Amino acid sequence: MKENTILELKDIHKNFRDNTGKTFKAVNNVSLTLEKGECVGIVGESGCGKSTIARIISHLIESSEGKVIFKGEDITSLKNKSLKEYYKSVQMIFQDPLSTFSPRMKIGSYLIEPFINFNMMNKKRAWEYAKELLEIVGLNKDYMNKYPNELSGGQLQRVVIARAIGLKPDIIICDECTSALDVSIQQQIIRLLLEIREKTNFSSIFITHDLALAESICDKIYVMYLGEIVEIIEGQNIVKNAKHPYTKMLLDSVFSVKNFHKKMNCTGLKMTGSKNKKGCIFSPRCPNASEICYEKTPEFKVNNGGCRVLCHTC
Repeated sequence: MKENTILELKDIHKNFRDNTGKTFKAVNNVSLTLEKGECVGIVGESGCGKSTIARIISHLIESSEGKVIFKGEDITSLKNKSLKEYYKSVQMIFQDPLSTFSPRMKIGSYLIEPFINFNMMNKKRAWEYAKELLEIVGLNKDYMNKYPNELSGGQLQRVVIARAIGLKPDIIICDECTSALDVSIQQQIIRLLLEIREKTNFSSIFITHDLALAESICDKIYVMYLGEIVEIIEGQNIVKNAKHPYTKMLLDSVFSVKNFHKKMNCTGLKMTGSKNKKGCIFSPRCPNASEICYEKTPEFKVNNGGCRVLCHTC
């Protein structure tokens, strides 16, 4: 583990059991690293395992196998005081801000709650600190006495961000934190996060299905498919650096003003959720699949752009 590495996932697996008792893998053999001050993106279709990874990192659920190493320490079995300290260091911003609020709790009470629970300050100081945080995220102190239903989605997300940054965490995980907001509000929230990150230098993990958004803010992008990482793209030029057929399919599916008049070309892929029992997991949908793709599991290889791709033919 490098000195500058703040978080490392090693061979993470997560199994769930359905109503019939059958076990299925939601996450399979996922490894990733996060450096201090770095923004890492995790992208992929709905159901690919992005949010499961986020919940494992934030210790909301436990992994079935593998290790989560934070600042050189394996935190998979943390309990009591050590776990509480970890919760303070790793904060999560969810997709639907309203779901994180109690409808009977005013914004001020919501904001000061963690500062008191973590014994950071007394109630009087916490109240003043909460006002300062609201100013940072562009809201005035009058919001302290409002209820959640009196605020818009964008305003609520700003309050959630204020509470998260107030704890001065090492890592902030954003799980589709802008996808439920209007486009103009999305831009405001992203700009706000970038400004705060520049001032505090926290590390961040951005979970999204929006490749354009990931490209604009992330230093490194992990592409997930059916619970596995299939490509790791360094830098912020996805279109140029992407090599895996699945990543290219995601790029082809993005509508833009420039290609809206064109017929969408899905490269003949069969849109099926089936998973190959052996060989490459993407082979049932891949237009470039050859015999080896169905028979042998590929290994990561580094391409000319310095990115890592899990593919036989790339």
